[in-house]
Amino acid sequence: MKMNFAGRELDLSRCHVMGILNVTPDSFSDGGYFNSREAALVRARQMVSDGATFIDVGGESTRPGATEVSTQEELDRVCPVVEAIAKELDTVISVDTSNPVVMAETARLGAGLINDVRALQREGAPEVAAKAGIPVCIMHIQGEPDSMQDDPRYRNVRREVSSFLAERMRVAEQAGVRADNIILDPGFGFGKSVEHNYQLLASLEQLHILGHPLLVGVSRKSMLGAVTGRDVNERLPASLAAATISAMKGASILRVHDVRETVDAVRIVTAVKEAI
Repeated sequence: MKMNFAGRELDLSRCHVMGILNVTPDSFSDGGYFNSREAALVRARQMVSDGATFIDVGGESTRPGATEVSTQEELDRVCPVVEAIAKELDTVISVDTSNPVVMAETARLGAGLINDVRALQREGAPEVAAKAGIPVCIMHIQGEPDSMQDDPRYRNVRREVSSFLAERMRVAEQAGVRADNIILDPGFGFGKSVEHNYQLLASLEQLHILGHPLLVGVSRKSMLGAVTGRDVNERLPASLAAATISAMKGASILRVHDVRETVDAVRIVTAVKEAI
């Protein structure tokens, strides 16, 4: 299961770690820490040194209740960081964006993955993603970030997530996105209650029926705090537990804040799988 990310070919039959780099003032865990080019580059260097295969650069917070930023503001936050990482580091740059303008510009600057929490639902996004020619991660979301946690409801969360992803894949492919360039994300915390999130994690392996690599992001999320009672910056053990479960269930990419620790967890999972 190999995929080419702007010239870097990766085997997604093994699990990779994606380091989160939020260049925003208001992300739920690390907002404001890396929202300058210099600070972001230092953080990216550290994550690559710690074993990250991907660096996911985001210029718009998608935490529950977050508001949108203008296109120009998102470009100003993200583009200098993408350009700097592309020039210096041997890593796949993922851009966490739903904005077609940002998709196109960051792909031109060297991004190797479009990571869209809105599943290419904004006008023109499928066509821009197809033209960029790089892999796309399509994520499930119910509603929009500013209201998604108001009252999420499902009859069967796994089936409805699967159905949504299948439909968005169809739209992407009709627009010209190659099927072998699609990654799927079940969208933990995006329009889901605590119970929905754990039902989805428990049945994660069933999403492999869709035939695409899975990206999972549960790092430090409120679903972990709800069970442990820990504040956001005290959720490392819980994050590692969720990451380990996801890797055991076949996730190809883990999107995390704590790269070094997660890389170690993935190494143990890999050793166990190879011993079977």
